[in-house]
Amino acid sequence: MLTQTENDALTLVSPGTPMGNLMRRYWMPVGMSWEVEPDGSPLRVRLLGEKLIAFRDTSGRVGLMAESCPHRGASLWFGRNEEDGLRCVYHGWKFDHTGQCVHQMNEPNDTDFSQKIKNVAYPTAEMGGLIWTFMGPADKQPPLPEFAWTQAPEDQRHVNKTYEECNWLQAMEGGLDTSHAPILHRRLTNDTDLPGVSPSMPFVRGKAPKLEVDETDYGYAYYGIRQLDEDKLHVRGYHFIMPFTQIRQEPFSGNDIVAGHMWVPMDDNTCMVYNWEYSPSGTGMEDQELVARILGTGPGEQTPDFKKVRALTNDYLIDREAQKKFTFTGIFGVNVQDHAVQESMGPIVDRSIEHLGPADKAIIIMRKQLAQGVRVVADGGDPAGTGDTYYNVVAIDTVMSATADFREQTRASMFPEPVTS
Repeated sequence: MLTQTENDALTLVSPGTPMGNLMRRYWMPVGMSWEVEPDGSPLRVRLLGEKLIAFRDTSGRVGLMAESCPHRGASLWFGRNEEDGLRCVYHGWKFDHTGQCVHQMNEPNDTDFSQKIKNVAYPTAEMGGLIWTFMGPADKQPPLPEFAWTQAPEDQRHVNKTYEECNWLQAMEGGLDTSHAPILHRRLTNDTDLPGVSPSMPFVRGKAPKLEVDETDYGYAYYGIRQLDEDKLHVRGYHFIMPFTQIRQEPFSGNDIVAGHMWVPMDDNTCMVYNWEYSPSGTGMEDQELVARILGTGPGEQTPDFKKVRALTNDYLIDREAQKKFTFTGIFGVNVQDHAVQESMGPIVDRSIEHLGPADKAIIIMRKQLAQGVRVVADGGDPAGTGDTYYNVVAIDTVMSATADFREQTRASMFPEPVTS
């Protein structure tokens, strides 16, 4: 359990907060690349408690700046995206993609006043179909987030996003909790096409997992080890990469797909969850509609602003009859099932009343690492996960002999050597 002070330190992300300062030391997703077009509509972005605007200028460059115009505070979301800049409709002040004011329609042309004005703006980069930004000190900018999936060819990866109505930490704790997967997401029978984990899958048939966590300089690798048969183990290996990324094996893919999530804080009470997957072998990515259906993010399951149709306000359209006969929850969609339990805790869960056990080992160590990162940043240092050692890590889901050394058996798969040309 955590005290209220400890809980606040790990959950609150606005400017000046301990966790907000830590978060600003990493590259973070802003949105999907396709959401902004050259000279197209600006995109409202809420990130770490800041109201921002993203736009793509005439030349294709992406700008990310404060939504409020530095002149009189009008929203730049109403702005005109034209001729390599975003122009405020109130007095015609125009800003380039770096936030520099380049023209003022309400000021004489013979003044250099515009050169003295610069909006709050953050650098951007694009990879993996996403726009990324770094909101921290310029001299502390880490290497770009070149995960294996962001470097994969477009036809070997897929990414989408979903709005979640709770604090980022309790959402991420669900993703780092391997013990819940064969429970919350379980199908009671194979005689249904409702999304869920088949009762015949190894990590459903196996016993409750024993967790092993190996700390690294980017976060940790962790393993759920289940006794499957008398002489077999099921081993599922994940990675946690500071501060909000999980990498896992997609259990529905037959080991063809590596997948994961990023729980990016919009503010203290909401986060945007980026769901990604890729195929290291180049196979298994053919049926994305099926994957979206399994997750509950398919056509008709989300609003245009990425909010769930099955939501807190309608009890996720839980089907009690399906809960009796077909799935453990009666809620349609694996991701929706996750969000239902996480959002049911309230905007920020009270961790002073929780009772953690051995199955929560990964969560306990993650909290410790985040708290350590907060202290490192406060002391002027570089927190874990700001290097490049996580670039090639992937995940595993395998069955092996009960007498095997699981670390030795999985090391090459979990930590493959970089591909060199």
